[in-house]
Amino acid sequence: MLLEQPLIERFVAYAIKHGDFEKEDSVYIQNRVLAILNAEGIEYNAALPNNINNNPSPNDITQYWIQQAVNHHIIEDTLYNKEIIEAQILDLITPRPSAINKQFFEAYKAAPNEATDYFYEISKLNHYVKEDAIANNINYEVMTEYGNIEVTINLSKPEKDAKQIALAKEAKSSEYPQCALCIENEGYKGSVLQAARTNHRIIRITLDDEHFGFQYSPYAYFQEHSIVLSEKHEPMKINRQTFINLLAFIDQFPHYFIGSNADIPVVGGSILSHNHYQTGKHTFPMDNAKEIDNFKMERFPSVKASILKWPMSVIRLKDSNKDTLIEAATYVMDCWNHYSDETVQVKAFSDKGERHHTITPIARYRNSLYEVDIVLRDNQTSDEYPDGIFHPHQDVQHIKKENIGLIEVMGTAILPGRLKRELQDVKDYLLDEAITDLGIHQSWADSMKDNYIVTKSNVDEIVDKEVGYKFKRVLEDAGVFKQTVEGQNAFKRFVQKLKND
Repeated sequence: MLLEQPLIERFVAYAIKHGDFEKEDSVYIQNRVLAILNAEGIEYNAALPNNINNNPSPNDITQYWIQQAVNHHIIEDTLYNKEIIEAQILDLITPRPSAINKQFFEAYKAAPNEATDYFYEISKLNHYVKEDAIANNINYEVMTEYGNIEVTINLSKPEKDAKQIALAKEAKSSEYPQCALCIENEGYKGSVLQAARTNHRIIRITLDDEHFGFQYSPYAYFQEHSIVLSEKHEPMKINRQTFINLLAFIDQFPHYFIGSNADIPVVGGSILSHNHYQTGKHTFPMDNAKEIDNFKMERFPSVKASILKWPMSVIRLKDSNKDTLIEAATYVMDCWNHYSDETVQVKAFSDKGERHHTITPIARYRNSLYEVDIVLRDNQTSDEYPDGIFHPHQDVQHIKKENIGLIEVMGTAILPGRLKRELQDVKDYLLDEAITDLGIHQSWADSMKDNYIVTKSNVDEIVDKEVGYKFKRVLEDAGVFKQTVEGQNAFKRFVQKLKND
């Protein structure tokens, strides 16, 4: 296999422009690419390949080379192997970690957003943030009584093929890195079990004298979706320090929000073993939820507090004084963690003393005030609801059965990719174009048939809307104080305790 001269020249130019190289490094870069691809040499005076555009990106070139290597049986046609090769090639256009950190903080001197803009552009250019894959997601909004909610059907992350799954079963597990969020992933080659991270970079930041890393998410769910991860591999933990850390981050990056998944099973995120937060530039539906039932707490007279009109149970706190807000948020959290109201199935501890309560906290800076949203969570299970009393109930699990994490709490549904095909089957059924067993969707589809006059011109709108309504129900199921007179009165009793204690 020979590499076409026009492509190698373009790639070398990218590496010199964006990486750690000078013009004198051209031959070295060229030979590194040849070695990674196990290619024989350069095809001089070759034309640009027909299936490459006139201004290919570094990733366009890399994907072409990888496919050529597969076609020549030089590399194995498995997803993990191709990703390892991709990351190694694109690492050549990526400055080393120390250089990226230096440039990030140089840009930060001008403005925090200039620093994140710089890092985000690098992360897209070297295909760590996979914009092309993210573009495959299906996204739309649905209007509800709570305002718009966002629906995303996640099609970005490629599925492992049967060969890779078989190899993974036989592969020996490794404890290095300990998890996908460990700082040791930076520059890691990857394997059949662990993602390729040769082109991965992490910005080192400090929150209240603790060391954290800041990185973008490869398969982003929202604008500039990023992770703040503890330098130490330690479990998720929601306590007073969490609020200190979240607001310390907001002080440094006021153009971003930041939040944390809950720290206990059922209501927690997918990775409970490594303390981390999620951040980014997106404005979520919950951000704009109406503030109702404003109240004051005797202990914190300067803090503006309110309940949100939202399917989950949320208390919003605002203050210009960060330290006061931290103490107020800690107080609300501590009160909730010990609060029970069994008339509405809210129970802080099991009979054996196991903790059932935690929160999902979110912080932002808006209108010259610090804001903290505290979403109340309860992870009890029961015979009636073995997956969780405050978890999506079985009649909506055909749409969403996974834990409700931070992103969904804020009003953005992350739904499984299987729904693209399944929802098309539902639409065909509604149009009487296919007589098929819809399985888990059958009763839902029959209900839509009974309630709508479905045509080819409105079937997409109807199904999209009904999926949004199902997600609204998912959030209502996860709310600890229900959207009923009984549930809202119970919420007010909790608020009364916050006011007077």
